[in-house]
Amino acid sequence: MRRAAQFASLLPFYLLLVAVLLLPRWASAESVPLTVPIPGPPSVGAKSYMLMDYTSGQAIAARNEHERVEPASLTKLMSAYVVFNELKKGTLKLDETVRVSTKAWRTGGSRMFIQPDVPVKVSDLIQGMIVVSGNDATVALAERVAGTEEAFVDLMNAYARQLGMRNTHFANADGLPVANHYTSAYDLALLARAIIRDFPQYFHWYSQKSYSYNNITQPNRNLLLYWDPTVDGMKTGFTDKAQYCLVSTAKRGQMRLISIVLGADSPKSRAQQSQSLLNYGFRFYESRKIYSARQPLSTLRVWKGDPKEVQVGPAQDVYAIIPSGRAKQVRASLQLNPKPVPPIKRGQALGQITVRVGDKVVTRVPAVALQPVEEAGLIGRTIDTIRMKLD
Repeated sequence: MRRAAQFASLLPFYLLLVAVLLLPRWASAESVPLTVPIPGPPSVGAKSYMLMDYTSGQAIAARNEHERVEPASLTKLMSAYVVFNELKKGTLKLDETVRVSTKAWRTGGSRMFIQPDVPVKVSDLIQGMIVVSGNDATVALAERVAGTEEAFVDLMNAYARQLGMRNTHFANADGLPVANHYTSAYDLALLARAIIRDFPQYFHWYSQKSYSYNNITQPNRNLLLYWDPTVDGMKTGFTDKAQYCLVSTAKRGQMRLISIVLGADSPKSRAQQSQSLLNYGFRFYESRKIYSARQPLSTLRVWKGDPKEVQVGPAQDVYAIIPSGRAKQVRASLQLNPKPVPPIKRGQALGQITVRVGDKVVTRVPAVALQPVEEAGLIGRTIDTIRMKLD
């Protein structure tokens, strides 16, 4: 009886001891991982800005990104895009020489210091345009490509329309102040992304820190090239109205970001604002591959078709930029068009892929036919017509 009474008196102590010993296991089994909080983007001292993920084309942060502003020498990004297209088509060669016109020589502002009637290699003019922002070099290239700067500007605007730059219109090739010459932060992000994507063989010029011509060496004005080894482009701009502008891009690991800062108050400020945007994007976001290009996601019945089914998937790799630590919240859904009728071309849109992080839609891309479908013969069409009416 005495032992029983002693045990009973000690029972609360034993129960407490067992609870303390088992508590870590219970806590571990039932604990839920904390979601990393994502702060708002940094305060950017500029008229407008844009931070875009290169792979997906999604915006991470932006302000006044569609507002029309004077582009200054950022204009030369489109001038380069036109020149690169001519190189790709073979109508222009890097080692060919261009005779400099008096108009090109007299162009004011930033200069490469070419001389009239002195032949210059195309490769030198490109470096003069990209690295030292030479207006003279830009006009010389424009005249070589299109005969006149005016005709070259028509090409610039045509490519702008193709790239979806809806708030952009160019009136010259070099970016000197002129009426009806404008762009936006979003449009510049589209253009920078297109240059990196379409012309990787020429992109290295945007990371070149200096260029020498005719015994004159000039530095690249993009301070981020000297501050951050992950930055490998792209272009600076300045006029009294546009103020200090910078398009920059950096790659860390497999992730590349594009930053646009327009209307900062100094060369140092535009670099600092750009750096803070890039650091923010790399720290708090990650790029995730959702689907591979031409990956079959579903099979769709094709009425009156031969064959009677078509595989559907994305035409290109599908990426999404998501907040760090939230990969488990990513969901993808597929919506297909009902009863498609042939003929169906390979790559024809037959639905839509939607990617969400939690409840937020982060990207939508077309779901396309992965093979062609021809129209069935008379008997096949007749049978399917009856079935469609009964369905």
